[in-house]
Amino acid sequence: MGNAPEQKEKGPKTPFDPVVREFVDRLDDEHKMLVILKAQLYGGRWEPMLDDLQNRLDGKPYIFKLANRISDDIDRIRRMKAFETEQGVDLAEFVELT
Repeated sequence: MGNAPEQKEKGPKTPFDPVVREFVDRLDDEHKMLVILKAQLYGGRWEPMLDDLQNRLDGKPYIFKLANRISDDIDRIRRMKAFETEQGVDLAEFVELT
């Protein structure tokens, strides 16, 4: 009661949040391109992009051609998606869309 540990406030993250900023700063160009594609072509959602990549691997119709490193892109997407879920952010709000 009086000695209960303080709980972190869960509010919207900003570009100045140190955890988010550090994560975004470590993203390489391949990761950033996936974030940009998610924002611009997939309505800000990872699932349709993952479906596209998996369909391409399976020889099924797909919407958009990405690099030949599909398995690597799927791994990148899963890591970034997990980070977004954990931190409650959309990386597209933090990665410069050029």
